[in-house]
Amino acid sequence: MIPSFVVHVPDAELEPEPLDPAQIVSGNPEVTGKVVWESDDGRQLRGVWQITPGVVTDTEADELFVVVSGSATIEVEGGPTLRVGPGDLAVLREGDRTTWTVHETLRKVYAINL
Repeated sequence: MIPSFVVHVPDAELEPEPLDPAQIVSGNPEVTGKVVWESDDGRQLRGVWQITPGVVTDTEADELFVVVSGSATIEVEGGPTLRVGPGDLAVLREGDRTTWTVHETLRKVYAINL
């Protein structure tokens, strides 16, 4: 069992998480991240994630996140367009097909349920 802990999100060191080139619509976005906690069964993840400006597509997991810095517009296919920035809490549903237009390098903290 991992003991209680704290992570200073703005300064957290992140590792490269290369995008599948098929996900990149435009620009040269780069993704970094770090899982800071994972449940014993691997079905729940908590972490920090960052993406630089560009446009990418994704198919989402069941996720709640809070934006720490940066901004993006997230178009959910067949659903809403979400504009997110610092302090915003957002929820994406498993299977959502999204297009992320990242305006400023976006850093978020997340909780994912698989």
